[in-house]
Amino acid sequence: MFVAKRMTPNPTTITPKSTVADAFEKMRAHKFRRLPVVNDNGRLLGIVTDRDLREVSPSPATTLSIFELNYLLAKMQVKDVMKTDVITICADATIEEAALLMYNNKIGGLVVVDTENKVVGIITETDIFKCFVDVMGLAAGKKRLTLIVTDNVGILHDITAVFKKHGLSIGSLASYPLGDGRKELVIRADVGDEKVLCDDLAAAGYPVQHMAQIG
Repeated sequence: MFVAKRMTPNPTTITPKSTVADAFEKMRAHKFRRLPVVNDNGRLLGIVTDRDLREVSPSPATTLSIFELNYLLAKMQVKDVMKTDVITICADATIEEAALLMYNNKIGGLVVVDTENKVVGIITETDIFKCFVDVMGLAAGKKRLTLIVTDNVGILHDITAVFKKHGLSIGSLASYPLGDGRKELVIRADVGDEKVLCDDLAAAGYPVQHMAQIG
């Protein structure tokens, strides 16, 4: 799965000479948390986030009048508060690459650019979460089975053979290392007779540790 399929294309942007008040209004109106800052050709110059704007906003304890506040915000430009060291990604990168970039850099979104550094999209942590939900089939109403297995060749062949025997199609499958040479295997599938399936998996050497209906 690629960023191009999950990003918001042609996102709302702002120019460096726009005022902080303009940026506030765009974020408020569209419920954005970040705005790419671009030049007249659409090339990325920086990014401004809701946090950046909050940091330059007067605190509630200020003695300034509302007119003075509005005057200051109308004078201050985006270029004065934007970040220029923007972490970006290309549209043909994988979702895994995007997720790893966000995780390693502790950020909630990435600007998507083309080869000329023009903004073509934006992908956020919400898009990544939605992708995870879709990949794991969490909204499909299937049973979730958890097995603890050793990391040996042929395990998947043995387990999927049991599902095939019962005529069951596996909707998704993921494994998570436990750090001791074992893995937690999570399978989502339409399960009819739970007891018979669990008995056959146990007989094959793969007892089900947990089963639940999620979604």
